[in-house]
Amino acid sequence: MIISPPFLPVSGVTPSDASRPDPMMDLVDQFEIGHHGVYPVTFDRRFHCGIHLNPGTHGPGQAEPVRAIADGEVVAYRVCKNAISDGATDPQTGQPLLNSNAGFVLLRHKTDTGDGRAITYYSLYMHLLDMTGQENMAPQPNDPPETGTPNALPRWLLDTAGGKDGVAQPGGTKKVYRKDMLGYVGKHQDVQHLHFEVFMADADFTAWFDQAGHKVQIGEKDPAQPQSGDYWGHSYFIIKGPLDLSPKPAGMSDTWFPRLPGGSIGANDTLYVEAWFNKGRRYTRAWIDRGNSGNVVLLTPDPVADPYDNGTKHYEYDLYQRAMALYPACPSDGYEMLRFGRILSRTHQGEAPATWIAVPFDESGKQGYVNIAPDAVKKLSDADFPFFTGWQKVDEENTPFNHDGLCGYDSLCRLTGVEDPQATSGIVQPLEYDKNNDNSHNQQLAGYIQIARGVREKLRGLVCMARSEWDPSNNDDRYKNLNDPDGFFGRQKDTNPDGYRKFIDFLGKFQFLDKTPLAGQKLWFFHPLAFIRHFRRCGWLTVSELAATFPRYPFYTQSGSPRRAIATDNDTYRVTHQIACQRVKKHVIQLNKCIRKYIGSDSKRIGLFLAQVLLETAQWRDLGGAKRLMHEWGFGHYSAANPATQYYGPFYGRGIMQLTWAGNFDAYGKYRAIPDNNGGSYVERLPSVVHRITTISRHYTANPADGGHLMLWFPRYDPDIIAEDAEYACDSGGFYWVSKRYSRGGNINRVSDDNFLALNVGLISRLVNGGGNGYYERQAYSMFALRVLDDGVDTSESVMIALPHPKNPILANLLKPE
Repeated sequence: MIISPPFLPVSGVTPSDASRPDPMMDLVDQFEIGHHGVYPVTFDRRFHCGIHLNPGTHGPGQAEPVRAIADGEVVAYRVCKNAISDGATDPQTGQPLLNSNAGFVLLRHKTDTGDGRAITYYSLYMHLLDMTGQENMAPQPNDPPETGTPNALPRWLLDTAGGKDGVAQPGGTKKVYRKDMLGYVGKHQDVQHLHFEVFMADADFTAWFDQAGHKVQIGEKDPAQPQSGDYWGHSYFIIKGPLDLSPKPAGMSDTWFPRLPGGSIGANDTLYVEAWFNKGRRYTRAWIDRGNSGNVVLLTPDPVADPYDNGTKHYEYDLYQRAMALYPACPSDGYEMLRFGRILSRTHQGEAPATWIAVPFDESGKQGYVNIAPDAVKKLSDADFPFFTGWQKVDEENTPFNHDGLCGYDSLCRLTGVEDPQATSGIVQPLEYDKNNDNSHNQQLAGYIQIARGVREKLRGLVCMARSEWDPSNNDDRYKNLNDPDGFFGRQKDTNPDGYRKFIDFLGKFQFLDKTPLAGQKLWFFHPLAFIRHFRRCGWLTVSELAATFPRYPFYTQSGSPRRAIATDNDTYRVTHQIACQRVKKHVIQLNKCIRKYIGSDSKRIGLFLAQVLLETAQWRDLGGAKRLMHEWGFGHYSAANPATQYYGPFYGRGIMQLTWAGNFDAYGKYRAIPDNNGGSYVERLPSVVHRITTISRHYTANPADGGHLMLWFPRYDPDIIAEDAEYACDSGGFYWVSKRYSRGGNINRVSDDNFLALNVGLISRLVNGGGNGYYERQAYSMFALRVLDDGVDTSESVMIALPHPKNPILANLLKPE
């Protein structure tokens, strides 16, 4: 799932804190206005479907474009030539003040979060700047593109001709792509902001959250251990007392388990632990429910570093070495226990092996070790929307909104579980206080939301079923009490007899949902930035998203300065989106599982990994014969151009990283505990030759020039399965990536986490390939994949990459497949 916030400022790309893996969201969170437009309740206690965002009213912030959060289809939109008036007049001229913007775009997004886990959701961008204001601030090209880009609005979002001005239009077949410009922030009643929503239709919500075999226990206080393979994001552990937390697991080496204080949790206590990795290090947070009172308290607001992470030691980078040392029966199972808390891959072993991890258990961050393998410890992930992280479903049964559509103060306090300091200090006048709406109930609720510590964070986790404020069929139910005798307009009947009608007329200039298939429906609303942050932890890619990482022209000249893409428009040199989809579709599930296991959800890591895979798999081409997908072309037949074939022969490259040499195949077999091939028959792909692997044949573990020696292969597994079995083909590539040793230690992720530089891409290429094969292409592929997956908004069709001397530069072609 590829998703990003509606603003992508350059300053959000660079992390400043290693414990915080999403600096872009950290920055955009600050754009949420604190004193109005709060989700999910307005100042006057009505349901508010979204949030108000303002990237800044001065300098570059004002010119920060509003962007599509994901690829999607346009459901509806409205373009306005000018702003409109809410009825206020200029005191000097007496003319209506044009102080509101009714422009909007509504998008529908469809993607996957896992194997068979399709999800559909919507995003709404309301109060987009009018064309006149936009032209003054950020003029658009005279000949705009038909489809938008990160740097230019599409023609249809600039078109007010033919009666379209200020009128909601159906989206038809229009599409947008993530990061595409949708406009600029406008105003509503002279307050500059973007009203932003993310929601799901009820049928789509049910299809994903209640899917058979994948039911999400959102908000469940006593969740069951999930039986599906759904896992993404952070890991969570529910640990019930009484339990002693060991200072050091018995019989374990100090190498892997530095001594800790240790401690215990009581018989009626439940400890909740969150664990995640970032830039090689492991972090945790913890909550506790003391006495099982139902009051879950956050113990460690700041992340707690794992005790192993010290100096050159990095828990995540060393996961492979830890698994090899602690889980000799099947290191792969151990690796998954350490990363996920459970085994998600196919396993030949029995029950989960003992796995000790450090967890904090008090307010000071004191840690002890706990074995998470027993069934008594429940293992969750972000795919489960754990309740103790704040997620809670709100429907008719527990809604704080009464039959008049007004949020009850007591009901909201019970829902959040946060005490109100106003109970002792008295009602605090909120920042959004309106003397024309002097209502003590409104003020009490608004004051609570603005000053009660922790309540805003609680509100971010509410997933609410409600009618949209943009659906005019909801107006009477939502607003009718404003016209009651004691209502806002009812009290003004003598001085403003048409007030309510004017209000509804003005509101109607923004509403549009009745023109869409969503009219009249109850919808499920999320705090939009919480939704985006949460799902950015899901690195699962659809077939289409994987295909998008293929450059249109993957082949480059073999000489010249600079090296250039061969931009010949035929099926030999050009890749279309459809062709790319066809090539990867058989491996998409296992490739995603490999990424989840070894790479994580970081977009830069994924991009650099996929770039290497693209080259190693010959652009995922399956040409048949001796050029079979996942097999080294020629099946290891001796070639003078590659003298090493003389020694590795039948242990030629296989899988997405072209695992080569008997020693590497042996290491992977031990890591995965692949059963022996006791029958002694091995597949021979090379035609007209005697079988090269037999029960007595001996093969080089590595190049003899590098110290390789001959070994008897039998009775080990048939290496042919590393190419032919999709799981092994992909998983072996991840194994190679994290097991590879070099001068700084192990794990190629270590290089991926460094700055994106040609020098580092070159190092990754050498670690993967061992030589210079495809050096230039790997540089170009890496640049292209990051363009697709990261949050940058550059749209250059080519970029010159200066390479370390004596390499010539390469002009990377960045055109997308069509």
